[in-house]
Amino acid sequence: MAQSQQPLTGKRIACLAADGVEDVEYTQSRAAAEQAGAEVHLISLNSGEIQSMNQDIDPANRYRVDRTVNEATAADFDALLLPGGTVNPDRLRMNPQAMDFVRAFFQQQKPVAAICHGPWSLVETGLVSGRTVTSFPSLRTDIRNAGGNWVDQQVQVDNGLVTSRNPNDLPAFCAKMIEVFAQGETVHQMATA
Repeated sequence: MAQSQQPLTGKRIACLAADGVEDVEYTQSRAAAEQAGAEVHLISLNSGEIQSMNQDIDPANRYRVDRTVNEATAADFDALLLPGGTVNPDRLRMNPQAMDFVRAFFQQQKPVAAICHGPWSLVETGLVSGRTVTSFPSLRTDIRNAGGNWVDQQVQVDNGLVTSRNPNDLPAFCAKMIEVFAQGETVHQMATA
């Protein structure tokens, strides 16, 4: 791929995930970013490997963690990717360091992309307030209760924040993620977290 076809060349992306991440959401979004020229790092709660799942139930693959949330800082990256799976973001939102890591991207006004249950981290950190986002439909009430406006569409962009509903939306999600990350759109912290 030529430089002009690799709009993320020189960009470093943090992918925050834990055990239970939906395999296709992790692998396809990571591959799309890498094919666009980005350097993607898997950040997790613990060192070693994480276990991905297929449809939240069936174990899929194991992936090597590049750094833990205690070793990584948002300053080291240009953007943040939050894949879903039900268990993955539920584990992340219970970890204060992981939520501080997410908050830091908003504080530093760096673009963020979250798919499926990934927006649970935005709910937990208070960063969904005042934003229009989409997600897996079961998060609709959580997002509304956290002050966000939930919409049912394939991909939604709100000031540098890209969200999508489920694995079926991955083609649109990946395309919009690359576009927003390449432009370096800034997310604005709209709520005090």
